[in-house]
Amino acid sequence: METKKIVLATHNQGKIREFQKAFAEIGWQAVPIADIAEVEDPEETGTTFEENALQKARCYAKAVDLPVLSDDSGIIACALGDRPGVYSARYAGHHGDDEANNQKLIRDLAPYTGDDRKGYYACVVALVWPDGRSLTGKGTCDGIIRDFYQGEGGFGYDPLFYLPEFGKTMAELSMEEKNRISHRGKALRDLLSKIGK
Repeated sequence: METKKIVLATHNQGKIREFQKAFAEIGWQAVPIADIAEVEDPEETGTTFEENALQKARCYAKAVDLPVLSDDSGIIACALGDRPGVYSARYAGHHGDDEANNQKLIRDLAPYTGDDRKGYYACVVALVWPDGRSLTGKGTCDGIIRDFYQGEGGFGYDPLFYLPEFGKTMAELSMEEKNRISHRGKALRDLLSKIGK
């Protein structure tokens, strides 16, 4: 059986590890864009996770002659409306500053307790082929956003995101557990269920 190859439109090492593990399980080779070509990251101008995921995948697909997988994801605090939402990676003003983003979310949620701290992760993955075809998959994961860190794994908001049914934060899950229940894992399975249909 020939191994299928896709390009991952991300430089986020946490996402790369998650995607490579998931695609390896179905016999696909997932290669980070940095290993294939130097492509300037597109500015995320979409107002939804789906718009941003498709925008990134299409941008990278123009630079390589392979299918490109991109995602956009974030955390949503119910008490804060749709925030941080599509701005999760730059919630505190600087893209990718996990510590600053976590601290801002803790401050913003300080007035809230109990059920008012409910939130969810949301993810949309987009797969774009060189001929322009595209598919998307969506997933969410519900939890409680804590005001203290717990766990060393994961990335982003994972040390704050508590999963009551597991008695752990997302940062305390093994990679296998996380891929099974996370928003990104669910979005990827949703996408994979559509491939070949």
